[in-house]
Amino acid sequence: MDLQDCYRLLGLRSGASFADVKASYRRLVQQYHPDINPDDLKAKDKFIAVNEAYKFLQMILSPEEIKPQSHDLKTHVSGFSEVKTQVTTANIKVTSHPANLQDIEQRLKWKTYEQLQRFLQARRFPQAIALAEALLARLPADVEVRQWLAIAYQIWGQALITEKQFPKARIYLKKALKTDPDNKALWSEVQQDFQRLGV
Repeated sequence: MDLQDCYRLLGLRSGASFADVKASYRRLVQQYHPDINPDDLKAKDKFIAVNEAYKFLQMILSPEEIKPQSHDLKTHVSGFSEVKTQVTTANIKVTSHPANLQDIEQRLKWKTYEQLQRFLQARRFPQAIALAEALLARLPADVEVRQWLAIAYQIWGQALITEKQFPKARIYLKKALKTDPDNKALWSEVQQDFQRLGV
């Protein structure tokens, strides 16, 4: 479920305020609540989907302090040694927020970053990649987001090498290079990964 899906499920346009999200959520959970629709499976599914959409939007839109302007990806994945090693050797640092991002986009960016770290730590690579791809689609000019996606591609490629899924690993390593072609450290790391593949 992406951001657009969440708004759609709540019957709202993209970018609606948190107050609008909350009001729509309350109306819809009353309408589709299982106690009101005890034998309606579609209503139950809708009730679950509305709850999930609200939780996601609440995480992104609820008022809070925006993250500091500088982050280091490696410090957030220290529990996962393969990721830590990769990010440390690539030495990819996150710089500062572009000044032209609106507050909601900044919150979205850093909430997504935190979720990306959790997915990588849990080795949920397809979810991590889907999340980073969606964020890059939302913020196509953001260099940091492009780096995060490239790293996610490479980390999954490395995991696929370990699992001996070489053709699939090659695809994701190439995607890493294509996503962040100017990152020399990444190129060096991916070349080593290709050597492991025998390319």
